[in-house]
Amino acid sequence: MSAPTEEMRNLVLDEETGERVSKSEKKRRDKDRQVAAKKAEKAANAPPAAAAPKKRQNEQEEELDPRLYFERRSREVKKLKLSDKENFYPNETHADTNLAEFVKEWDGLTTGEEKKDVEVKIAGRVFTKRASGANLIFYVIEAQGASIQVMCQSNNHQGNKPFAETHELAHLGDIIEITGFPGRTNPRNRDTGELSVFARDITLLSPCLHNLPSRHYGLGDVEERFRRRHLDFLLDPERRKTILARESIVDFTRNFLKTRSFHEVSTPMMNAIAGGATAKPFKTFHNAYGQDLFMRVAPELYLKQLVVGGFERVFEIGTQFRNEDADLTHNPEFTTCEFYMAYADVHNVMDLTEDLVEGMVRHVTGGLETTYHTQSGEEFNVNWAKPWRRVEMIPELERCTATPFPAGDQLHTAETNAFLRDLCKSTQTDCPPPLTNARMIDKLVGKYIEDTCINPTFITGHPQMMSPLAKSHRSSPGLVERFEAFVCKKEIVNAYTELNDPFEQRLRFEEQAAQKAQGDDEAQLIDETFCEALEWGLPPTGGFGMGIDRMVMFLTDNYSIREVLAFPFMKALPAGSKKGGLTAAEVVGVEPMEVEDTARGK
Repeated sequence: MSAPTEEMRNLVLDEETGERVSKSEKKRRDKDRQVAAKKAEKAANAPPAAAAPKKRQNEQEEELDPRLYFERRSREVKKLKLSDKENFYPNETHADTNLAEFVKEWDGLTTGEEKKDVEVKIAGRVFTKRASGANLIFYVIEAQGASIQVMCQSNNHQGNKPFAETHELAHLGDIIEITGFPGRTNPRNRDTGELSVFARDITLLSPCLHNLPSRHYGLGDVEERFRRRHLDFLLDPERRKTILARESIVDFTRNFLKTRSFHEVSTPMMNAIAGGATAKPFKTFHNAYGQDLFMRVAPELYLKQLVVGGFERVFEIGTQFRNEDADLTHNPEFTTCEFYMAYADVHNVMDLTEDLVEGMVRHVTGGLETTYHTQSGEEFNVNWAKPWRRVEMIPELERCTATPFPAGDQLHTAETNAFLRDLCKSTQTDCPPPLTNARMIDKLVGKYIEDTCINPTFITGHPQMMSPLAKSHRSSPGLVERFEAFVCKKEIVNAYTELNDPFEQRLRFEEQAAQKAQGDDEAQLIDETFCEALEWGLPPTGGFGMGIDRMVMFLTDNYSIREVLAFPFMKALPAGSKKGGLTAAEVVGVEPMEVEDTARGK
């Protein structure tokens, strides 16, 4: 027998492959197959692997491109509107419960307690939506400065549409109405439940077509924040609080004056003469009368005419317009409070100013000490308590510059102009043209006195040529009875004993006209109507003007005036720089209505 034949006889058949292999190889293969079979059996008997958890709707929507989301949602809403199955913009809402009052009323509910016999209807904007399975959905909505959780369970659902279909329509940012009952949840992982509205039905009142940005990041671009103020306030409740603080300041000021027998009035916004303050006005035109007019820079002259007419205590809180640069502390339109009090002088007004501002600070902040931060990071700790520091202007300038000034009744002369030019040069005080005496003294005051005014400070003893509407000082010739109040180096109040001598007033106006001829655009013109009113007799009167915006800045710790205005002035965007692409109407192809041809048949 040959060797190959003997070798073949020792091989065995592998039934799996049909091969003939050695006994040892066959044994190894059988063992491997037994192990594989056991693994397969174990895998077959194992429960199915859990699916990857679905992302919350918040997360899904935030990941979408905002433009794609907007287009998709716009088409969705338009399609449903055309189907007549859903009215996304109903004419009325049945919500009858204030959210803040709901929280206050039901905050005492214990964990797991439900008031199923109490029906509430609330409405608000959706800021969170998350699902916990197919039969449980949570929302967080906000309204009236409060927020509340809405718990939607399929076993509580009583709406006309199925549970899933109802909640499929609601997205982040939507405004919804909820019908349900109050209760507090009973969570497994903590002791205290969340005060909630347990929903029986929800109704979409107004869909948000845009992808609501994350509150954590907000609108990062400052320019965009002020151009899209509606979205800025929506995303940041703290900025809404600033506007509410402004309202509180205005309300306090109004009530303070009315309880002291002042009458609130409204005076014209457009004037033939831009008087009442040293400022450059905006100009407009009245088509019907063919007349140039100026937007008012101050209501002062009208208010004093009312005092002449027998309104002995008057005030106005309103908007003024000045055609000047916009910066951190100036906006072309701004709000002031001016009051005029017959039979009072600058000293009475000074006392009233301390009472008004001290009370206002206490009312808004709860105390008399505040902190203010500048753009550069300086921190000012301000004590508003009276009495305030008082500084006389000219003696303080003499002390700071170590230079004696001309006498008060010489401060308006050409010789003083030369003196002030030399002083500004030697002290390196910058004063842009025109170099009038008033402007140079103002710049010196800004450098040497205003920068020392952190706590409230009265600066008094102004030169007459800087104050065309103030009464001459009773004991210092060439000066007037006037004060300016400064805080954190900025003016908040300007006040004086009002000039009521018609002869002197006309001379002052003529002096202002001369300054205007020298190129000072802010100087005032002669107001003949006001001069004539003084001829009928203006009682001795104290006048006051306060910048509301400045007070809001200091009491809310905002260094930019734009933060305290609901809609600050913004420079127009260049032509063709429209942001955001298509509008919702353009996305869905809405056509304008045909306009009747009124010229037909003529």
